[in-house]
Amino acid sequence: MARLLLVRHAATAWTVQGRFQGQTDVPLSPYGQRQVAALARGLMTETIHALYASDLQRAWETARAIATPHALCVQLEPRLREMAFGHWEGFTYAELQQSDAQALAAWERDQLHTAPPGGETLLHMTERVRAVYTSVVAAHQDKTVGLVAHGGPLQVLLCLALGLPPQAYWQFALAPASLSELCVYEQGAILMRLNDTPHLLPLPLGEGGGEGQTPDHTVQSKRGSAEA
Repeated sequence: MARLLLVRHAATAWTVQGRFQGQTDVPLSPYGQRQVAALARGLMTETIHALYASDLQRAWETARAIATPHALCVQLEPRLREMAFGHWEGFTYAELQQSDAQALAAWERDQLHTAPPGGETLLHMTERVRAVYTSVVAAHQDKTVGLVAHGGPLQVLLCLALGLPPQAYWQFALAPASLSELCVYEQGAILMRLNDTPHLLPLPLGEGGGEGQTPDHTVQSKRGSAEA
């Protein structure tokens, strides 16, 4: 059995603005940095044997804070990057409805095989996430491993672990700095925790223009993993 702690990175300025972040290297916002500190405190009593993170700074900064109390080295894993949204990155959904409505509609009809202009398909992201998931589970039997990544790849990983099609990813809501947990056995995986955020309760509500309370509306409206 391998125990996986799935951490979505903390908030960025684009999170509250509702912008497609994709693989643009957006840093954590001041509120996100406070989320990271609270998350790290919440995980101090966990036994973590290895820690992997997307190489985008919003993820590895989150992972670095978790790693420090455990004296761990963060292993950067580019395959855990968010879906590449290409030319859409930096724009809001509403802006794309005005500027690129036809391409947006085509992508929403078949995300598995249709890529945003200059971006990647859901199928491509699924294959790279599958490769990471398989290798991590094989390498860390009877261990607890942290994976710090983005909404999209973590949602897809949950689908792969639980035997769901990748198109079902939007049914898992993952807030910034949230914690989810999988126990992966030879026969299958058990979801132990999903979108857990009690470690964030000491933070003032609505601070930073509401960043702490912004939902992942890309999940709620089936728009993809823009991390808005």
